[in-house]
Amino acid sequence: MAIETRRRSQAGIRMNEKGNKEIAYEDDHHDFHPDPAVIARLRRKIDWHLLPLLSLMYLFSFLDRVNIGNAKVAGLEKDLNLNPSEYSWALSIFFIGYIIAEVPSQMLLKKVGPRKWISGCMFVWGTLTMLLAACKTAASLYATRFFLGIFEAALFPGAVFVISLFYSRGEQALRNGLFFSTATMAGAFGGILAYGIAQMDGVRGLHGWQWIFILEGLPTVLLCFVTIIYLPDYPQTAHFLSQDERDLAVKRLLVDAGPATQEEFSWPQARSVFVDWKVYMHAFPYILTMTPLYALALFLPTLVREFSFDPITSQLMTAPAYAVACLATILVAVSSDHYRERGLHYAMPTLLAILGYILLIVLEHKSAAVRYIGLTVTVTGVFSAVPSMVAWVSSNFGGHTKRAVATGVIISFGNCGGLISGHIYTPGQTTRGHVISLAMLCVSFCLILLLKFLYSRENKRRRNLTPEEFEKESQGEDLCDWHPAFVYIS
Repeated sequence: MAIETRRRSQAGIRMNEKGNKEIAYEDDHHDFHPDPAVIARLRRKIDWHLLPLLSLMYLFSFLDRVNIGNAKVAGLEKDLNLNPSEYSWALSIFFIGYIIAEVPSQMLLKKVGPRKWISGCMFVWGTLTMLLAACKTAASLYATRFFLGIFEAALFPGAVFVISLFYSRGEQALRNGLFFSTATMAGAFGGILAYGIAQMDGVRGLHGWQWIFILEGLPTVLLCFVTIIYLPDYPQTAHFLSQDERDLAVKRLLVDAGPATQEEFSWPQARSVFVDWKVYMHAFPYILTMTPLYALALFLPTLVREFSFDPITSQLMTAPAYAVACLATILVAVSSDHYRERGLHYAMPTLLAILGYILLIVLEHKSAAVRYIGLTVTVTGVFSAVPSMVAWVSSNFGGHTKRAVATGVIISFGNCGGLISGHIYTPGQTTRGHVISLAMLCVSFCLILLLKFLYSRENKRRRNLTPEEFEKESQGEDLCDWHPAFVYIS
């Protein structure tokens, strides 16, 4: 708080060399002009130490979350005598635990540190994934999936927060894209892996779906021991950076953050999240995007099977759609950071997904190949919207505590979509599921454009403040992104 208070008290408005008004501080680091080559070298070093680990963690997490869809095709539903409603609730109950735990998990992450908290949760959810193989009834499946959701809640918002600690706001979309692209890899890899594991049906008296849970949960447990050693908490303590590199990493992020530099845990910041209109403007399109995403992730093997493929081929045919989505996710993220823009890079993939759902509905009675193309367009659009969506959140909330809690609240609200997604597709009602998803994305598209407009308008208002108005709005503690010197990325 001391840094933010000092900078706020010294803030003002001045004219730059182009004759435009800009925010000025007595200590605003205008003499900070590091060598671009040095910054690029630092950024590459962080990339190589942070992104592969985070990506592998999320790959295993997403695989553990959605492999129940592969297990269903491999015989889970039949062997446990689940009716369609019970199976849908087995999907949804995961997200009840996830939603309940998300905000408390983010607060504990901030207090305990990402390294210890995330690695501990990984050990538990990996163990729970393997224990799914022991489920004999719907009730035991519900209980295990519920607690799986509680402990998986640590990773996604936690990783988004960690990325925001090491990268400037204009660098986060690409890193979120590389990180999240592993979700699409999990879909492609999961289908192929499930195909292979399903051949183990009968080995040691276990069904193929039981082996899917055991062999896909075990790597998560092993990876948690790597995580506790190698995942850094903060740039200031990153073991792989020299002291000079740590100082440079911290300094450049201070410059990028402007007035929102508070690092200690702050209850006022945590409370301010719940009265900030931006939280809700991000949360509603988030849930409207995540509902179709999770519906596709959970039901894609089933949807592909409706194209008259056999169960084994259905597992394999999920891979090409996810592979295209993976490439698109990375390309959209690269463009988003290059242009330092979020709203259109969130809206355009959403529009592509809308087109995909329209194709699926209109081409319902066409050949399997034509419908598969429509499904691939849909998967590509929905998944490639996510990096800009989460980078938009982490870029526009200042202060470590507020950013962590806001990320948790928004992602928690968005994951209510996971709760709903288990009931989107019911037997014999595939087109109805497409229509519901289409309607959600149309509303989301409109809200995204509205939020972009509101951010642009607020930036313009702040630029046009008089010195007196600026001084008045600068008063108070823990202003974070409410400080008039903070510039939103639209």
